[in-house]
Amino acid sequence: MKIIIVGAGEVGFHCAQKLSEEGQDVVLIDKDPAKIKQLTDNLDVQAVIGSGTSPGTLKTAGIVDADMLVAATDSDEANLIACLLARNLNRYILKVARVRNREYLDEKELFGEELLGVDQIINPETAMVETIMNLMTVPGASDVINFVDGKVKLIGFTIRKDSHLAGRQLSTLSNSYGNLLIGAIIRDEKVLIPQGKDTIQTGDLLYMVIKADEISRAYNFLGIVDKEVKDIMITGGGETGLALGKSLEGTRLHTKIIEKDSPRCTFLSEQLEKAVIICGDGTDKDLLFEENIGEMDFLMALTGDEENNVLMSLLAREMGVKKIITRISKLSYIPLVSAIGIDTVVSPRLSAVRAILQYIRKGKVISVAPLKGEHAEAIEVEALETSDIVDRPISQIKFPKGALVGAVIRGGEVIIPTGSTVIQSNDRLIFFALKEVVPKLEKLLTVKLDYF
Repeated sequence: MKIIIVGAGEVGFHCAQKLSEEGQDVVLIDKDPAKIKQLTDNLDVQAVIGSGTSPGTLKTAGIVDADMLVAATDSDEANLIACLLARNLNRYILKVARVRNREYLDEKELFGEELLGVDQIINPETAMVETIMNLMTVPGASDVINFVDGKVKLIGFTIRKDSHLAGRQLSTLSNSYGNLLIGAIIRDEKVLIPQGKDTIQTGDLLYMVIKADEISRAYNFLGIVDKEVKDIMITGGGETGLALGKSLEGTRLHTKIIEKDSPRCTFLSEQLEKAVIICGDGTDKDLLFEENIGEMDFLMALTGDEENNVLMSLLAREMGVKKIITRISKLSYIPLVSAIGIDTVVSPRLSAVRAILQYIRKGKVISVAPLKGEHAEAIEVEALETSDIVDRPISQIKFPKGALVGAVIRGGEVIIPTGSTVIQSNDRLIFFALKEVVPKLEKLLTVKLDYF
């Protein structure tokens, strides 16, 4: 499949990296020669210096015979124009646009076939708010990814130094906690697909497959007290803070939003009926003390300033906030903030990358979600009748090293598998896999990671 990506920023770069690793024919367009050089030095992709809003540049990139265009620049207008030109140059091409301005999103008819003809709009803020809402359903989690329409959750938990699990071997846990499955461990920014002999260490990020109605079992396993969430504080009343505030309007949660811009505070108070709007600086310790920050169940540091968000998060942790979610835009910063103890990070760019990749993939591969750090993926796939793995117990299937079956969904029932579980035709399977073994896994499943 030939995919043209417009924009070599972090979103475009990460999409190009993932797709090229899977053997797709990727062409990337950007006006900045330095970015193009970085791309060609590090990735197996073609690159064209120019603008995605130029018909000539698009033709040079091969738009006429391309299957898909992904417009991922920082300019909504450039992305939409690129899609419009692509439609006129290739009537069959699929078009994905990254769009951040909510004014455009509210005018849905703009994207219809009669006007721009965009097939899929990716809004990073909307995707990030969805991530935050998922995290709020599982307090204590560092990452939450939904599969099977939310019936199965992939949940990441960080092991603290006082955890009773630190130093435990995985093979010793099943007797105490039943059929819970740890599908991946992220340790020192490296991903392990674990075996029974592996030992849990302090600082590990464990990814577990859990049925949505059995989250309390995960809390028991991890030694976390399942406390009802009541009070939320958001610092930053920008587009993300407003969108999250609107999502929380339909809940019973008490929400406070701190925003330092006075006109913006007035606007927020007009848009939100239930939230308490506080005009002030989220890094002001006296203000936070006055607003009883230590009593908050969640603090979301969501301003557009990453340094401020990190400072607010560290301050909130010092003042006793139970759970903190920090917005970080630059993907390269995520390992750095994790190293100083901020373990729950949301990123509009990472959310955009996830959303774009999930849209691109199709066929019997239902969805793919990169795990934190992007070195592994959770893959939801349908078992074909012709596959080698059907009608065989898992223990007798030679999966590639670095791949693990995390869950089997059969007729609406979620099964956390054991070695004796027999895979049946049309089962939906959730795999954990290191990215380098995905091609081997594809071959075994006889399911190519197909695309539109």
